[in-house]
Amino acid sequence: MRKILLPLVILALVMAATSVAKRISGKQQAAGSQRAGVGHKDQLYVEVSALSNLDYFYDHKLGMRLAGEAFGVTTQYVGPAEYDMPAMITAFEQAMAKKGIKGIVVVGFEPALDPIINKAVDSGIPVVTVDADLPDSKRVAFVGTGNYKAGYEGGTKLAELIGGKGKVAIMTKVGQSNLDERVKGYEDALAKYKGITIAQTVDTQSDAVIAAQVATAALRKNPDLAGIGCVEAAGGVGAATAVKEAGLVGKVKIVSMDRGNEVLQLIGSGVISATVAQRTALMPYYAVQILYDLNNQEIPITTDNAKARALAVPSYVDTGVILVDKSNYKYFIRK
Repeated sequence: MRKILLPLVILALVMAATSVAKRISGKQQAAGSQRAGVGHKDQLYVEVSALSNLDYFYDHKLGMRLAGEAFGVTTQYVGPAEYDMPAMITAFEQAMAKKGIKGIVVVGFEPALDPIINKAVDSGIPVVTVDADLPDSKRVAFVGTGNYKAGYEGGTKLAELIGGKGKVAIMTKVGQSNLDERVKGYEDALAKYKGITIAQTVDTQSDAVIAAQVATAALRKNPDLAGIGCVEAAGGVGAATAVKEAGLVGKVKIVSMDRGNEVLQLIGSGVISATVAQRTALMPYYAVQILYDLNNQEIPITTDNAKARALAVPSYVDTGVILVDKSNYKYFIRK
């Protein structure tokens, strides 16, 4: 009898274990489906920006599209082609009025956006800033490059390229918080080298034509300029134009910012030495993920998150940078 009962007991245990495993697997698959956003196409997440005509924002649009596919939600990218804050605020207001809106991703260009962000949050629409932060607003989180570190990386590379000595110019768009942080990073990195002097900091207005003009003026004012550090993409293209026209390719080292194809081609031809590339597509992607989790996931980090005023999402995500030069630029070219 024991010989008969033992195999039957073992068989029963195996069948029971298999049943439990199937139930667990089913729950995990269901959770995975929910995580992937299956059945949430009625939820709309919108990114609002400006300067959408720039190459740079291709990756923002890509990140929004991929987030929509990953979480099974509807995503949109809106905003003016130029740097037009009133038009951007209007686009934000229109996004707030859209059917099914569950969250807004916004590039925090300047504090003029604070009131509209606060209005959205007060009306129950959570907002995540990307690329440039607006910490004095009611945004729930920021996702973007650690801008100080990005500038520090650029400054360290520029110092290396010019051998730790000589005059340099920094090119930026004055008055933009994220770029101000990058400039500070450059300044601190270059300050480590007693032989390096920052001769000028010039305003490109995020326009490659203007950047070329101010870079040309800087080269004329400082004929012994050894390097140019740029904290936004237009500066790199403009500096390259000025250096080529002055016949100083190879003599004046340029470190650009971002990974537009024009910048990458200039690296390939040796006009620009390097660029600090952001992981831009990750910004809107993780921003949507934060907003999606806020709307669909319950993570009890306290016994009562609402009463504790404890949002169950990260408040800051640094997406980091990658240094691009002639050794790896080909992998960043968009086809």
